[in-house]
Amino acid sequence: MGMGWCIGLIAVGAILTFAVDWHVHGVNVDLVGLILMAVGVIGLSAYVSIFKRRRMQPPPPAAPVVEEDHRYVR
Repeated sequence: MGMGWCIGLIAVGAILTFAVDWHVHGVNVDLVGLILMAVGVIGLSAYVSIFKRRRMQPPPPAAPVVEEDHRYVR
């Protein structure tokens, strides 16, 4: 699911919960809207966490350790 689908699910769920006054026999439209909003929020949080992890850059490589040679030449 992409970010657009998740936001769409949240929007459709909010419309079903708060703006629609339908009465369907055997279906609670408010509950369906709440479920759609919950699925949208869960999907959006999962997408954002994966997207954030994907965009993080690895730390730059550490500078190599330079060891001096302690031999004395005569």
